[in-house]
Amino acid sequence: MSIERPTSSQMIRRLLVLAATIFAIVIGQTQVLLQWGQSPAEFAADSDATLKVAGYAFAIWGVIYLWLVVYAVRQALPQTGESLLIHRLGWPSVAALLGIGWWVVAAAFDWEIATIVLIFGSLAVLLAPLLANAGAIRALPRGDRDRWMTVWPLAMLAGWLTIAAPVNLITVATGNGWLPEVLSPTVWAILAIAVVTAVALGVTQRLRTLAYGLPIAWGLLGAFVAEQARNPMLAYAALAAGVTVLVGVIVLTFRLRSGVERTTA
Repeated sequence: MSIERPTSSQMIRRLLVLAATIFAIVIGQTQVLLQWGQSPAEFAADSDATLKVAGYAFAIWGVIYLWLVVYAVRQALPQTGESLLIHRLGWPSVAALLGIGWWVVAAAFDWEIATIVLIFGSLAVLLAPLLANAGAIRALPRGDRDRWMTVWPLAMLAGWLTIAAPVNLITVATGNGWLPEVLSPTVWAILAIAVVTAVALGVTQRLRTLAYGLPIAWGLLGAFVAEQARNPMLAYAALAAGVTVLVGVIVLTFRLRSGVERTTA
């Protein structure tokens, strides 16, 4: 893959990635410190009667934020070449980072519809270019810096949003009585888990990276922990899904032998 030094316009984009990363992290910490509105945890717990995730599971944000900082700082350095993936994932990452930052604001003020739009929008704007560049991602050598400092942080964010988005939707739908009564709340929750599992395996089959599936498995195991006492059937459905995703992403990631694919398309 050819490496080129960034132009002035590309450096502007890179600095905006860095600014958006800082915004996403600072806005969350500001809400916690100043306690304006409700916290993301309080928003999630407000109507979690259908599907609940254990509070500790949200600690994964610390890992994701740390990796996003690595990504943002590295790509902002002038000596970092303008690689294909830095170029193609730059603007989508700006949009996604702004989206998750504004989600904190929307959750704080209980703007429920806005939280759904922002979280699904952030997921879509990030996942689409990852899939569009799946060939280039698969072609990266195991030790390539773009793999660890571009793909991993962005794929981890996309993975966590993949499970957080439907949980957000179900939470809002439950609180407002929007879940269709044709199925029980437990069945709706299990269907959501099944969809998340299918998406996790399908996307990993394209990207061949653990980074996307691991946060999803973590979230599903968090649902298992949270639902054991309240809804054992749902809890064990989440456990089965979490194990399936964990095993599946490992098998799918390492199924391709090194050197089989080296395209940049």
